[in-house]
Amino acid sequence: MKLSTNSDLLDATEASWDRILNTNLKGPYFLTQLVAREMIRLKSASVIQNPKIINISSVSAYASSTNRGDYCVAKAGMTMMTRLFADRLAEHGIGVFELRPGVIESDMTEPVREKYDRLIAEGLTPIRRWGQPADVGKAVAAIAQDFLPFSTGEVINVDGGFHIRRL
Repeated sequence: MKLSTNSDLLDATEASWDRILNTNLKGPYFLTQLVAREMIRLKSASVIQNPKIINISSVSAYASSTNRGDYCVAKAGMTMMTRLFADRLAEHGIGVFELRPGVIESDMTEPVREKYDRLIAEGLTPIRRWGQPADVGKAVAAIAQDFLPFSTGEVINVDGGFHIRRL
């Protein structure tokens, strides 16, 4: 199922909005709620230690893309969702993080490969290469292995430096 509408902000439909927001925000919100409750139960029973919740978002959480407005809104909402759960779950020792991948080589980006090849070559990101799924996986592993024990609610950019504002 194709999830992105890739239609102009002024042409988006209520149906596409609902589909994108349900998939990219409502689903993760209620899944996180369910998982958090179970983590609290398991942690209080000493079955697990140092549990983490990791939300995979996107640079679309802050980068405007008027042909994917619904997706951008969903990802921006995930940022607040992460902060809210981080705040609520800190008392239970559950860390909550948001990973923001940038341009990652995947089936989703294949249709726009030529565009991003050109933009990357022109300096879209300081690290001038496509991101790889393994780059995201390594960030997940760092969090899961408790390499950030005094952190929660953090955004980890896995974007080749796209988030750096440059003149």
